[in-house]
Amino acid sequence: MRGVATVPSYVVMQPTTLCNLDCAYCYLPMRAADRRMPVPVAEAVAASVNVWAAAGRFSVVWHGGEPLAAGRDHLAALLAPFGPEVEHHVQTNATLIDDAWCDFFAEHRMRVSVSVDGPRERNGDRVTRGGRPAYDRIMRGVTALRRRGLPFSALAVVSRPGPGLATELYDYFLDLGCDVLGVNIEETEGVNTRDNAHPPADVTAFWAELVAAWRRDPRIHLREVEWSLRYAAAVLDGVADEVLPRQLDPIPTIAHDGSVTVLSPELAGFTDPRYGDFSSGNVLESPLTEILAGAAGTPWVGEYLEGVEACRSRCPYFGFCGGGHAANRYFELGRFDGTETEHCRNSKIRLLEGVLEHARDHQSPAA
Repeated sequence: MRGVATVPSYVVMQPTTLCNLDCAYCYLPMRAADRRMPVPVAEAVAASVNVWAAAGRFSVVWHGGEPLAAGRDHLAALLAPFGPEVEHHVQTNATLIDDAWCDFFAEHRMRVSVSVDGPRERNGDRVTRGGRPAYDRIMRGVTALRRRGLPFSALAVVSRPGPGLATELYDYFLDLGCDVLGVNIEETEGVNTRDNAHPPADVTAFWAELVAAWRRDPRIHLREVEWSLRYAAAVLDGVADEVLPRQLDPIPTIAHDGSVTVLSPELAGFTDPRYGDFSSGNVLESPLTEILAGAAGTPWVGEYLEGVEACRSRCPYFGFCGGGHAANRYFELGRFDGTETEHCRNSKIRLLEGVLEHARDHQSPAA
């Protein structure tokens, strides 16, 4: 895996910067402002995306802010330029979902992913702008999805891994009714400066416990665990080098104003004295295909690629993670050519170790 691909596997779109919640761990810098994406931005992106989608499976992920805060009419206008081959996904806090939104999702064949951190007592960081708990509003949205028979994924943030938590979370999401679950250990990035360092044994044990809970009742696709198992199987089959793509996915994030940030959506909206606003261009000025063709020449991207090569040369986990995320390096280390971060430790190294620890503890005794 070397360099940055010029054709992505998906595009992230920011229909609005506004979010109606004020979660304590949120990284977004402008979530109190309603800056909506103009339709010409979506039209410019669609001109490239429709070509890619015609050649094979392609997704557009609507991510905020809270995407539903843009309103149904405006979001529909942003969706309109995209062709029928494009798969649309939305990451939402679910607090605005009602029957009308369910009709919208069905009409546009939009896949929904809900952000919720587990049972009520695990959602203390997810509050309204007035500081009130958001859990009941989230559950009303989830209930609407279930009542209408719409499948949905879930994304949970874990701030403090500890004994028993993984089992509690997995059992909760089984009952919730989601069919895919992603688990993120809280990251120090963007405007979230909370420390994300944890005792290694606690994090490894959390992931091992999550694997055990999943194996008892694997009705949910468990994103991190299944990826780890695929990698472990590839190692055993001697094909680990085939797991990662040949080049980095650019993951272009299109901000509300049309600016394009590659590799890490979390960098969008931030500026740096050395690199400016991290953007590689603007779709209102240049085609997205042209921007991505030159993205590797963006100064900070070059520094990041140097860091990827440093990881390749010294980290035994490189084949699993591919060198870490640019935003985690920047917000944790203050630069892009560093190597190991707390995010690496929590969500890559300890994850794989937890999966292997579970395997060791449950291997069949020798005959």
